[in-house]
Amino acid sequence: MVYKAIGLMSGSSLDGLDIIFAHFHDQAGTWSFEIRAADCYGYTAEWEERLRSATDLPAREYLLLHTRYGRYLAENVLRFMEEKNIQLQADLIASHGHTTFHAPWQGMTAQLGDGAVLAAETNMAVVSDLRALDVALGGQGAPIVPVGEKLLFPEYDLFLNLGGIANISAHGMDGVTAFDICPANRVLNALARQLNKPYDDKGAWAAQGQVNENLLGDLNALEYYEKPWPKSLANEFSTRTVLPLLDGHVLSIQGKLRTYTAHIVLQTAKAAKRILAASPAGGDHKLLVTGGGAFNTFLVDRLRERLAPLNVTLVVPPDEVIKFKEALIMALLGVLRWRENNTTLASVTGARRDAIGGALWMGQEG
Repeated sequence: MVYKAIGLMSGSSLDGLDIIFAHFHDQAGTWSFEIRAADCYGYTAEWEERLRSATDLPAREYLLLHTRYGRYLAENVLRFMEEKNIQLQADLIASHGHTTFHAPWQGMTAQLGDGAVLAAETNMAVVSDLRALDVALGGQGAPIVPVGEKLLFPEYDLFLNLGGIANISAHGMDGVTAFDICPANRVLNALARQLNKPYDDKGAWAAQGQVNENLLGDLNALEYYEKPWPKSLANEFSTRTVLPLLDGHVLSIQGKLRTYTAHIVLQTAKAAKRILAASPAGGDHKLLVTGGGAFNTFLVDRLRERLAPLNVTLVVPPDEVIKFKEALIMALLGVLRWRENNTTLASVTGARRDAIGGALWMGQEG
């Protein structure tokens, strides 16, 4: 069976809207994929600020932004289909939306981007609100990509996504373990903006700095890192906890970038070591690294060095997979929701059960 789906992903790093069109092949439970088209539409300064400050809006203005962003998603899907000449080819759209509020301990998560508006404007079936049911069932609502990783990349047993937030997942004989590690590009990019650049290209500025042990100690002492999994991070952890901590230390931006890079490396290695220690399987492991941070060669090289003693081989895939893996998996989750298959795993999120998550909006006429 072949399914044709468009996936939308907007990450916490605010670098833009990722859109992918892929074909998914299911042959007796074995899945494969073909990326037919993909692009990232960068946010204007105005949209970046709207999304960054959304959590500070009063309720009415927030809901208006939710609708407006749904229309923005629709406009860009229509633009994408026209530019790639794929009109009338996709069966459905799966939209992650842009996460704003995420408080699973209070039974709540929220993603901007009204799925009903997206469906109405494109006249297509849309799956949205992919995290909501898992949270309602007592789960973290995150990470939600492990289902897709297991189906589309079975040759790997470890996955690291270096997006706005770094998260890790492990696929072993005893099931799937996954959780958020620490903020990543959300913090690195915020530091780079102080040097009037959107990001630290290949980690060049971090390479010029020196690790400040006092700052590194303060970062590693944050309470979140000692919590057991399942666990997840809200974007506010970066803006309200990590960045103020960095601001409290008088260092060059290069020094802060170097120190925070060291923090990501240490916490990732710590997470991998804990996961492997809890797994009965030994031997060598292959880790697939994706997300914008995979282009940060300084960070990746430090990670490779740190993970080697754990018998973990870090693999950087082709650029298209690095950039669009999460959008690809969102598209697959939309297909799974359409088929009424599970899209979230209780072993990952801590929910009461696995769930078929996602709201389905039928944009076309019956």
